[in-house]
Amino acid sequence: MNNTIKTALGVLFALAAALYVHLSFGEVNHSTFLIVATLFGAYMAMNIGANDVANNMGPAVGSGALTIAGAILIASIFEASGALIAGGDVVKTIKDGIIDPAAFAGDPMIFVYAMASALLASALWLTFATYFKAPVSTTHSIVGGVMGAGIAAAGFTVVSWSTMGQIVASWIISPILGGVIAAGFLYIIKSEILHQDDRLKAAKHMVPILVAVMSMAFITYLTIKGLNHVWGNILDVLSFLPKSDKPSIRIALSFGLIGGVITYIYLRLRIAKRVQNLQDNRTDLNKLFTIPLIFASALLSFAHGANDVANAVGPLAAINDAILNTQISAKASIPLWVMVVGGVGISVGLALFGPRLIKTVGSEITELDQMRAFSIMMAAAVTVVVASQLGLPVSSTHIALGGVFGVGFLREWLERNSMNEHRIKIATHMDNIQALRVKLKETQKDEKRHKLQEKIIQEQMTLKTVKKDLKESYVKRGMVGRIVAAWVITVPVAAVLSAVVFYILKGIGA
Repeated sequence: MNNTIKTALGVLFALAAALYVHLSFGEVNHSTFLIVATLFGAYMAMNIGANDVANNMGPAVGSGALTIAGAILIASIFEASGALIAGGDVVKTIKDGIIDPAAFAGDPMIFVYAMASALLASALWLTFATYFKAPVSTTHSIVGGVMGAGIAAAGFTVVSWSTMGQIVASWIISPILGGVIAAGFLYIIKSEILHQDDRLKAAKHMVPILVAVMSMAFITYLTIKGLNHVWGNILDVLSFLPKSDKPSIRIALSFGLIGGVITYIYLRLRIAKRVQNLQDNRTDLNKLFTIPLIFASALLSFAHGANDVANAVGPLAAINDAILNTQISAKASIPLWVMVVGGVGISVGLALFGPRLIKTVGSEITELDQMRAFSIMMAAAVTVVVASQLGLPVSSTHIALGGVFGVGFLREWLERNSMNEHRIKIATHMDNIQALRVKLKETQKDEKRHKLQEKIIQEQMTLKTVKKDLKESYVKRGMVGRIVAAWVITVPVAAVLSAVVFYILKGIGA
């Protein structure tokens, strides 16, 4: 499918969403701006699917556990399910308290212009980042958009700079945490499985433990981040649980522990049987991580849909609330049609434009197999749970990419420790070449000279390969630099774009 057809299908989705709003709310005052905002919201949702979802699916595709088509199918189903089943029913109208609602002086239309500007500016930046294969944080994009529109509406004093400081801190904290934890899990896999004399026996012991820890982390993560919307319904069924507005960390950990124990018991028996049919090599050992990796990708997609869909529909829900109620609310309910625009839009964007970033995350930063990809997914779940309880500002996008960087740099570090072996090989091959050249000079017979020349060529080719291995970088520095640069400029670029769009929309509405 060429880009023209993809773009046309994306436009059709956005127009369908706008048509629904026109038919449903066409008689409402300022309905035109609600229709325009719906177009912007649908565009933003598709960009989240094209860019952000790649972080969940990229490692699974890059490792060979999933094809791109399989990844798109799974992600589309679970992203939309997370948005519609566990997506929040209330959203702060001012994203993360970045600007003061009083900045709009009680004028709902100024607020509408600002939120619409934030949506369009964020989506434009994501389109640009996706084109240049730079996975960026959609949360930071919308944060920058809201900040820029707020400054355009009421000046720099309206911004909560302490909140912005936390966001800047997340640029550093998120990738470091993700990288360290992913590298830690990969190191455990290497030391406790790959470097053991009987690797199948070691895998039979360690894999159930590792997958059980992953299961515990994901269940805890999903309970905290994905069940707020349906927590009341869960309490109706599990009436013995303490009454609360949302699940506590103790409840989440309890659910996670139960899930982890069940997973361990089940897998211990399952893997004990499976290893009997495997060979003691890395290819077969990787197969033990394939199914857990696919489940991890699906669960991350569900959690992402439940949480990050608000990046697309939060401002749209706020605009809907402001236009229908002619006032600015501190919080706004998210109607079902808005959630559908967000959830389906993410799936549409992923299907049409997601493969570009999936390939980047999965194979263009560092080489991944199932073990490395599994470590990245483990890091994503564990880091978010730990960071949320410590109150650390983190970005799921930066965590996932940090995990990819972490496993790549660990491979480099481990390789450096074996560089002496490479140097010995290089010296040996150079000595061999020198000895062959001496023999070549001393030999007069053409047949022997020809054989010696062939041996010299073979030694030179082997020497070249060994030298290349010695210099090989397991993480592509150019790609890392491009991604980090995109992270740094996301907020300011989205802010500037948003301010420009705000002045345009305000001029049109005046």
